[in-house]
Amino acid sequence: MSKFVPKKTAEKENITIRISTKTLEVVDRQAAQYDLSRNQFLNQCIEYALANMEDEAARQ
Repeated sequence: MSKFVPKKTAEKENITIRISTKTLEVVDRQAAQYDLSRNQFLNQCIEYALANMEDEAARQ
């Protein structure tokens, strides 16, 4: 599996999600470490997870 390396990306469509406070704190710390917005970081985490799933159908 390739290593996840966050980077700045273009804007995306706005949505709303619910996330636990504890998880959000971790997300915010990690995003700050890479000088990314929360949105940019979460987008890349989601894209990485989808690209590296075992299920081929999830990649489409």
